[in-house]
Formats: sequence, C-alpha cells, structure tokens
Amino acid sequence: MRRRSLLHSLVLVPGALVGAVTAHAADGGEQDAPPPGYAVSTGQLQAAVAQRFPLRYPVPGVLDLELRTPRLRPLPEQNRLLAEMALEASGPALHQTHQGSFDVDFALRYEASDRTVRAQELRLSRLRFPSLRPDVVRLLDAYAPSMAAQSLREVVLHQLQPEDLKAIDAMGMQPGEITVTDTGLRIGLVLKPL
Repeated sequence: MRRRSLLHSLVLVPGALVGAVTAHAADGGEQDAPPPGYAVSTGQLQAAVAQRFPLRYPVPGVLDLELRTPRLRPLPEQNRLLAEMALEASGPALHQTHQGSFDVDFALRYEASDRTVRAQELRLSRLRFPSLRPDVVRLLDAYAPSMAAQSLREVVLHQLQPEDLKAIDAMGMQPGEITVTDTGLRIGLVLKPL
C-alpha cells in the first residue's frame, strides 16, 4: 500500500512527472500503464536550444557564417532528435548574402552530475545552398562538422530541478533511459543500485 501511494505521488511532482499506476474509474482496479518517468515536451527542448543561438563563425576577410536557431523534430523510430539548421553566409568572397541549411540528428544522454539531458552522437547531412556554386558549397561543407559540433555537441536540452527529483529520490529511484516520443522525451526511472 505504501509503495502504491508513493507511485501515485509521482503524478504530483512538478516538472511533468508521469505516474506508473492509474486506477480504473469503474472498479477501482489497476490498469497497465507505462513505467514511471519524466516527460519533456518538444516545446521545452526548443526553448532551451533557442537560448544558444544565433551563433556566428567568421572567416576573417573572406566570409561570415551565421547559424540560426534550429528547429527540433523528434525521430521516435530512431530514438533520436533532428535539428533543422538554417544558415546564412555573407562576406567579401560571396558578394551577397546566401541562405542555406543542413540537418543534424543526435542521440541523448542524461548527465547525473548536473541533472541535464545532453546531445551526443551527432550525424549531419551536407550543406544545402541553392544560390551558391557547387564548388563554393563544397568549400563551406568543410565547416559544417565543426559548426555542428560547436553548436550542438553536449548542448543542454533540459535540466531537471532538485524538486523534480525529490520524490524519485525518496523512492530510491533515479533517471534512466531516455526515449524520444512523438511529443518530446520520456526519461525513464530506474532503481538506484544498492
């Protein structure tokens, strides 16, 4: 009985914790439900990422690259997130401003030391600059891995607050596996090692 009330208390913890047990309205019984976890919406992730952008990458006397705020999209079938990156290139070597883009998808990990969810294992596509000559795009493509690494690798996508973890800790649990869903992330809960 005590464990059931602790599981029900997960629903009340701030920060979108979702409970493991729900009751049938008709008979008061228990139904199957996902294990306890912490839900983070795509909107929350987007807001966290937006704080880091725009980013500028100058190549003195040649060109300036500006990376705009990426648009995040869940890839639940791959358990990854996709960042659609908008890019602007300008400067003396280009004579005018050109709009481009590239995509980066990445996995996620939980960092217990500061209670954060971070990007890892970046994979990126080639740069797309419709108004630039292919040889110039190939030259700029050399900068894409560095830009992606500097802008997204280990970026904090979400930080759990101490009050979010208070009830979890009292139950002897801790954040575990991160699952990408259609609406954002679900951080599973696992028992702490004895």
